[in-house]
Amino acid sequence: MNKSPKFSPKVRERAVGTVHEHREEYPSLWAALESLAPRIGCVPHTLYAWMRKHEVDSGTRQG
Repeated sequence: MNKSPKFSPKVRERAVGTVHEHREEYPSLWAALESLAPRIGCVPHTLYAWMRKHEVDSGTRQG
C-alpha cells in the first residue's frame, strides 16, 4: 500500500529555504532543525533529510 506524502514538494522547498535563511541564528545546523521543525509540523530528522535531498538535487552534494 502506497502512503501519500504528508507534505507537498512546495512545503518541503519552503521549509528548506527557511532553514537556510535562519541557520546563522543558531549555534549549529541541528539546533536550527530542532527549533524550526516543530513550526513546520515535522521532526528534525525529516527536515534534515529534505535538506540533504535538496543538496543532492541542486548538485552541491553527491548522492
